[in-house]
Amino acid sequence: MSTSLSPLLAPMLSSAAMRAVCDDVTCLQHMLDFEAALARAEAATGVIPATAAGSIGKACKAGAFDLAALAEAATRSGNIAIPLVKALTADVAKADADAARYVHWGATSQDVIDTAAMLGLRAAIGALLSDIDRAIAGFGKLARQHRDTAVVARTWLQHALPMPFGLKLAEYAAALHRSRTRLQRLRSETLALQFGGAAGTLAALGDKGLVVAERLAQELKLPLPDAPWHTHRDRIAEAASVFAIVAGTCGKIARDIQLMMQTDVAEAFEPSGEGRGGSSTMPHKRNPVAAATALAAATMAPNLAATIFAAQVQDHERSAGPWHAEWPTLPMLQLVTSGALAAIVDIAEGLEVDAARMRVNLDATHGLIMAEAVTMALAEKIGKSEAHHLIEAASKKAVAGKQHLRDVLTSDAKITAQLSRERIAELFEPMAYQGVSQALIDRLLASLDAK
Repeated sequence: MSTSLSPLLAPMLSSAAMRAVCDDVTCLQHMLDFEAALARAEAATGVIPATAAGSIGKACKAGAFDLAALAEAATRSGNIAIPLVKALTADVAKADADAARYVHWGATSQDVIDTAAMLGLRAAIGALLSDIDRAIAGFGKLARQHRDTAVVARTWLQHALPMPFGLKLAEYAAALHRSRTRLQRLRSETLALQFGGAAGTLAALGDKGLVVAERLAQELKLPLPDAPWHTHRDRIAEAASVFAIVAGTCGKIARDIQLMMQTDVAEAFEPSGEGRGGSSTMPHKRNPVAAATALAAATMAPNLAATIFAAQVQDHERSAGPWHAEWPTLPMLQLVTSGALAAIVDIAEGLEVDAARMRVNLDATHGLIMAEAVTMALAEKIGKSEAHHLIEAASKKAVAGKQHLRDVLTSDAKITAQLSRERIAELFEPMAYQGVSQALIDRLLASLDAK
């Protein structure tokens, strides 16, 4: 299988479904699908003989073409469509010399390549949506299971407050769902036929240009834009941005899982399996391999998207150079995005959660994680500034004396004058201080039902 990733690395960094989408034979077939659909559209509108369309369509089979020869010829012609059309014309001529006259009638090479890219993007979005649905479902299920599981919320990598682990998981699902919406919108609103002829005027078709374009769009099931867009690449750039956002969201989730898998944290783990996450020298290791894949993709995707953004700056009506830069970049971006998402599906469907260890970690600071809860309760009695001062001093004393904050507070007359020992004990229950977390979980989970 030929992709823009090394065959040795492709299975690690991309999904099988996306490798099929980005396969050279598949991409070539999309170009030939354009040629066959063009012939049918022109036959239907009386531009070429009806018999010609049948002969052209029969020859539009990617397996009949020599990819290596086309690639070599493209180095001389400047793009792959020119030698492809030449080869297709020759093949059609073998069976129907008259039909060969009408191959690629009124189109230009960019029409072929850009429309094939649109067909590829449509298939790529389909592959991503299939996986993203699985990841959303996986994290949604976990969120419901762990809505009452307390875990440390970390800010600046430090212990901050307790939170329900289910809230974290619901946020993962909701972020992925937002990308799902973007992908659906991209498929329905951004993909479009490219058909403009040599300079975007369809002059070669006379007054039949628009009727042919309309029929061609119907044949390929692509929206017909208001006009050809040869050097207006916002559609491609929008696709790149959506893919990069998907990869980035996957990277964020992967970073969290990677950190939670640290030996010193050990709160949640990727699914285990024979030979998975091992070391070549250390038999005890359990490395976060899926997270590593997602993080690799999240590192690569922004730069690939940046190349697509830079390629928007194109000259006049047809461009040389920036357009060419899209060809290897867009498939690569599709591939690594699929790899990130496939890794996250793996995590979402097999995450192992250690709730007991989460509780141990909540107690690791000897009650300091509940300092805000005590401060706010005390503030109701004596005001926030004074309460903050008292709890800050108590926290420092607890650290210096290696004591639990609760013990320091219950031995401080200034505190116990305002809060009973029983009330102080209640304030050290993590899930008693979660604010509106449960309502937020409900809201996030409800958002997953939006289509």
